[in-house]
Amino acid sequence: AAAAQARRRAHSQAAAPAAAAGGSGGGQTLVEKIAQRHAVDLAEGEVVRSGDFIGIRPHHVMTHDNTGAVIPKFSSIGARRLADARQPVFALDHDIQNTSAKNQAKYAGIEAFAKTHGSKFYPAGRGIAHQVLVEEGHAWPGTMVVGSDSHSNMYGGVGCLGTPVVRTDAAAIWATTQTWWQAPPVAKVELCGELAPGVVGKDVIVALCALFANDEVLNHAVEFVGDGASALPVEDRLAIANMTTEWGALAGLFAVDDVTLRWYDARAERRASPIVNADSVAKLRQDVAADPRRWAADPDAVYAKTLWLDLASLTPHVAGPDSVKIAEPLGELEPRRVRINKAYLLSCVNSRQKDLREAADVVRGVQKARGVPAKVAPGVAWYVAAASSQVLADAKDSGDWQVLVDAGATPLPPGCGPCIGLGVGLLEDGEVGISATNRNYKGRMGSKAAHTYLSSPAVVAASALQGYICSPETAIAGTTRSAPPSRPVRYGSKVHAAKPTTAVSTDSAAATASAISGFPQSLSGRLIFLPADNLNTDGIYPGKYTYQDDISRDQMRAIVMENYDPEFARLVNPEDVVVAGANFGTGSSREQAATAILAAGVRLVVCASASETFKRNAVNNGLLVLESPVLVAWLRAAFPDAPLTTVTGLHANADLVGGKISLADAKGSMVFETGLPKVGKAAQEIIVAGGLENW
Repeated sequence: AAAAQARRRAHSQAAAPAAAAGGSGGGQTLVEKIAQRHAVDLAEGEVVRSGDFIGIRPHHVMTHDNTGAVIPKFSSIGARRLADARQPVFALDHDIQNTSAKNQAKYAGIEAFAKTHGSKFYPAGRGIAHQVLVEEGHAWPGTMVVGSDSHSNMYGGVGCLGTPVVRTDAAAIWATTQTWWQAPPVAKVELCGELAPGVVGKDVIVALCALFANDEVLNHAVEFVGDGASALPVEDRLAIANMTTEWGALAGLFAVDDVTLRWYDARAERRASPIVNADSVAKLRQDVAADPRRWAADPDAVYAKTLWLDLASLTPHVAGPDSVKIAEPLGELEPRRVRINKAYLLSCVNSRQKDLREAADVVRGVQKARGVPAKVAPGVAWYVAAASSQVLADAKDSGDWQVLVDAGATPLPPGCGPCIGLGVGLLEDGEVGISATNRNYKGRMGSKAAHTYLSSPAVVAASALQGYICSPETAIAGTTRSAPPSRPVRYGSKVHAAKPTTAVSTDSAAATASAISGFPQSLSGRLIFLPADNLNTDGIYPGKYTYQDDISRDQMRAIVMENYDPEFARLVNPEDVVVAGANFGTGSSREQAATAILAAGVRLVVCASASETFKRNAVNNGLLVLESPVLVAWLRAAFPDAPLTTVTGLHANADLVGGKISLADAKGSMVFETGLPKVGKAAQEIIVAGGLENW
């Protein structure tokens, strides 16, 4: 551990001057400032910059149902107690509809572990972990909180730097209070203008995902600024920060301002807790007033790029089908009368009190206009779940919950449920769903032969009542509106600096000329090409298996890539070199996406680019993931009509230490060669050990 810390510090010290040189003043972004406060063992005067590898001691680390998989990792490290019992937070939320004896025993084991060690535990039914951490004050403004879940970005809505880690990292934090982190490049997103009535935070992030759909913020942290950002209520900020995950970002952060403070004032008055109360909120106000610079980026902060969006030009948007990178204005989609079978108002992105109220108001509007009770359209099933038990109680007190239930919505317990493909109400073959959730990948919410659209809660409610995707105005009027004149969304890029070269899991800056004992100088095998971009972790390892902790490696091998291409498991051989498209491993932070590839006998994946979370999972488990967009471009040209899994007939030889890969045809003649990131000593040690836990 000491050696690893020394390496990280040496790399950080070497990288900082280069990072600072990228800008004129050398100020820090808000992400860098918060990371600096949670960094450990920095040299005197050392300033955290994007690109630095640092040790971090997060304020809290959250695990949910996957706590059951982290516990054995923690034990196998050799730890017998938590280094700081106040740091972990356990919240059960994913598979809470599963009342089987096996799952109940798992939940009881997690609760017993928390009780034994004296850590905070929230049982099934309390709510979705991310919402609970915000409500209870664990995700506190100005702190850094990590979670073993990809939507930990959501904490940025209250000015808390939230970012995902993987299960092995969680175990390491339990045992030592810290782990490693590479400060990402930071993109500034300027939101200007004011949203029109009926346009909400969900529309903002859905539009951003589609308007900037070429990996502009992939593996970046995003800071939202501008008068438009300042005008957004906290609930909309939480929704936007939450779905920066789907946008490809590692964090989405709003600065703490008067809107944030007023939200905490109201919460302390209505729902006081040991952390969120009148005294703590008053102290927060004092801290912000006493040192405003601490709570905002420096004027001369160095950003990788700046994007902007005019909120006043935005109309309600719908994403899909089956991708967050495809979206269109609701007014253009509605005339096509896309019929739906199921509607969903749930998840950590859009099932807070504001969301439930907006949906209930649509029902009230329809009832008032028609003079009869509003009901779900024939042939449509509508499912609703509050983000937490507190949200549910508030919605019941306001009457909003009963309005939704009386309209025919089926209530589900506060938790993830259909959003993760668990429990009742999943999409079946050929069905179409409209959902206020954050992901619509094929197979995410049920059948791979179904289609899913994403929208705001009000549009979900309207569509459920009409039976096709439509606006609240159409539902109230009872007839489809003609498409309004097209009004273009105003957006653009003020600055597009060259994308920083991210030091990947290979630690290429510290690469040596030789391999350490036990590390292969090279890896070679058949080249299997997966041409798709954005091959997400649901495609690699389906969500329905994620919380089955007893799946064997042989079973993993049989189901790897099941949601992407069921033929992959049959076609792949041990020692094959897999080459994939851009943004490989995006989506959920599930660790099994890496271990399932290893179970298939694959030791090396080369891709145009990879999700940072997936890369972290991969190297932490002993799988090498290297990036070579040049190689992928060559393969696309060589195999223009490549099927989902292409056995190319080529033999790949990757020189891991020298930093190159060569391809030979069936006769042994070399047909292509290009560079690869070099695998340095630090990464070699982790791979030789079989992963970070063993190391």
